[in-house]
Amino acid sequence: MTITTRTTPAPAAGPRTIRVASVPASHVYVRHLSAVDPDVEEPVRRLPDPDPADPRQSAEQRWWPPVMLDPDWIRAGDFDVFHLQFGFDAWSPEDLTAVVAALRETGRPLVYTVHDLRNPHHRDRALHDRQLDVLVPAADAVVTLTPGAAAEIGRRWGRTAEVLPHPHVVPLGVMETVRRTRQESRDEFRVGLHVKSLRESMAPLRILPSLLSSVRSIPGGVLQVNGHRDVLEAGGARYDAALASYLAEEAPGGGIDVRVHDFMSDDELWRYLSTLDASVLPYRFGTHSGWAEACRDLGTTVIAPTCGYYAEQGPALSYVHEEDLFDAASLVEAVHQARLTPHLGRADVAERRAQRTQLAAAHARLYRSLL
Repeated sequence: MTITTRTTPAPAAGPRTIRVASVPASHVYVRHLSAVDPDVEEPVRRLPDPDPADPRQSAEQRWWPPVMLDPDWIRAGDFDVFHLQFGFDAWSPEDLTAVVAALRETGRPLVYTVHDLRNPHHRDRALHDRQLDVLVPAADAVVTLTPGAAAEIGRRWGRTAEVLPHPHVVPLGVMETVRRTRQESRDEFRVGLHVKSLRESMAPLRILPSLLSSVRSIPGGVLQVNGHRDVLEAGGARYDAALASYLAEEAPGGGIDVRVHDFMSDDELWRYLSTLDASVLPYRFGTHSGWAEACRDLGTTVIAPTCGYYAEQGPALSYVHEEDLFDAASLVEAVHQARLTPHLGRADVAERRAQRTQLAAAHARLYRSLL
């Protein structure tokens, strides 16, 4: 793709508040890019997500499909910097090229944070690669979450990405409460595997036999498998008969606790994660994980695959799991190591609070440098 220069001068730098069109704005990741301390001056104001049903109105929670990715909205919008995070799954490369063109026409810089170098919802990577081939070269600044992702961006597109870590996911107050009240059990070791609605990047049935065997070999070991009704109940939209049958067959052997339910609320999710000693990420491809950050926030050890850059986000135990490769012995070793290293990488509330201030300042500096 040929990158053209801006035809309209960008707004002059100055002490005024920088208005950022963030796609999205209401997602927890973006909300936690602002400082917590009310005494910290915020030079950045992120515009609220327009309601997809009525772009004239703002939306607190419903932000998809993102109205801000409409070139007409960009041309009419009152903002200084456009920051794309995610949410463009349904946009064709041609649509994204039109977004870039609208930003060039109006003289507004594009910042792109690369969360996903491989879309976890797409079995075939081709579309996402083509989307990245538009966005990464066109961005005036590129951000990502880990050094490994930054290195890949450099190899694939020759761009230097600024590495800014993922902020906390769990509310700080909840983190404090869990740290103070979390019940420790010497008799039970509970490992969690949550298959959610079985996104394309997951391969739970590939790892389950080794995972269950390793947990059963540990005194007091329990493997808790959670899944949504659409995957584990017959008639569900994404029903996986092989997975459901395997879990039903293994249940009588003990050491496994299968729970089928609807989507959890945030509070339910925090309670669930805080009851686990370790959580296994069953991904065969992907890049980064908000789930891993939530585990660290709550003191639950993360057992992460070697694909992507999950293990670079923070302390974690790794096992070999790639798109076409799984090493059972490495998973068994990671599970036994989790028993010996409780709360590996547990995030400190004060450090997470300070990280928020640092992230807010880093983004403000980045935005200011482009104006």
